[in-house]
Amino acid sequence: MADLFSEKAKEWDINEMVLALSTGIGSAINDNIVFNKSMHVMDFGAGTGLITSKVASQVDKITAVDVSQSMLDQLVAKEELKGKVDAVCQDITTSSLDKEFDLIVSAMAMHHVEDTDKMLQCFADHLKSGAKVALADLDKEDGTFHPEDIEGVYHSGFERDFLQKKMENSGFTDIKFVTAHTVDKGEKSYPIFLVTASKA
Repeated sequence: MADLFSEKAKEWDINEMVLALSTGIGSAINDNIVFNKSMHVMDFGAGTGLITSKVASQVDKITAVDVSQSMLDQLVAKEELKGKVDAVCQDITTSSLDKEFDLIVSAMAMHHVEDTDKMLQCFADHLKSGAKVALADLDKEDGTFHPEDIEGVYHSGFERDFLQKKMENSGFTDIKFVTAHTVDKGEKSYPIFLVTASKA
């Protein structure tokens, strides 16, 4: 699989929009999830670890999962994450991890996964009973958030009702949406939701 982020990884952490996104989403996760020091968390689509960095001090361990090795290389180089994070370059929707987690977090990764049902079932399969997800992504948009020629984008965001039904079908309960952040690009605004839910 081609690493679509090999060039972007080098300057990802100095991109103003990316930093604002991760700050907004990180704050929303912290506002809506109760952490404890015994938790093992999966960061799905962890990238360079911007969300991992926002929760690492509150939990026991994080498994950072991404299909971009170049992004994960940036993550593992961060001093504050050493000894706290395992980085795994793997498509867990086709090859699962032999682990169950207390929480799965994800920021702006779901629109890069073609099969939403398979992804949500993958999340459920990797969670302990009663464990939670905190997933952030774009509300449904008109396709203008990303450049036209970009590779690896399968969804122009998600309608909340549509995603809620899919999550219910995968066994999630207590599903709640909040708006975590809004990205302004020129005259257009793109809301970012955070959905939290529990595995039944």
